[in-house]
Amino acid sequence: MIEIRGVSKSYNQHRVLDNVSLTIEKGTITSFIGPNGAGKSTLLSLLSRFITPDEGVITLDGKNVEDYAHREYAKRLSTLKQSNHTNLRLTIRELVSFGRFPHTQGRLTAEDWKYIDRAIDYMNLGDIQHKLLSQLSGGQRQAAYIAMVVAQDTEYILLDEPLNNLDMKHSVEIMRLLSQLVRDLGKTIVIVVHDINFAASYSDHIVALKDGRLVCENCTNTVVCAPALKQIFDMDIRIEEVNNQRICVYHS
Repeated sequence: MIEIRGVSKSYNQHRVLDNVSLTIEKGTITSFIGPNGAGKSTLLSLLSRFITPDEGVITLDGKNVEDYAHREYAKRLSTLKQSNHTNLRLTIRELVSFGRFPHTQGRLTAEDWKYIDRAIDYMNLGDIQHKLLSQLSGGQRQAAYIAMVVAQDTEYILLDEPLNNLDMKHSVEIMRLLSQLVRDLGKTIVIVVHDINFAASYSDHIVALKDGRLVCENCTNTVVCAPALKQIFDMDIRIEEVNNQRICVYHS
């Protein structure tokens, strides 16, 4: 479990997160939603320890995240940032192998290759695992980076806008695979996502931020309703039921 208590963060006297408190339960997909500038990526960066809060405490399984040694934390929690470009000539298989670094410091064993192979297979990359990253489509490249995170074999996985620049087909494939990670391997996934319908379709829990403040956090069906979405996005969003699934209609 991740607990965030009274967390605030400012840049140049601008408060980007203001007294945020919430809990992320194990074995779930939690989506961070909200308009641009809401503080979603900043909150994810705090969970990843890329930055530190000005106020408040974040705990992972009851222990302050600041008290974890770097390598120990990397064995518990992995992060995929928005920008994942590399100029190195790497194949998918080579990239995925980097996920084992916290465990082996680069000295890969036969056991490590089992995790690498499993991650490649899980993300359906086996047939193209020897291709260079430069030869891949955007969806294939994103799947390769997620496979690297899967190979790291952490219980907690944080993904910052992993659907950016992906078409509908690849976005759906990525979200289905993330759901499988939770269901099959018991992972806990936190994702920043802009498309409310992906959050509605695949999340167990939704955290809504606006202007650096927590607007609401609750199970998906509680947040995906017209009054809550109006408060979050300042627009009228109609909710339709399709096959017992709530769909947000906001293009009309």
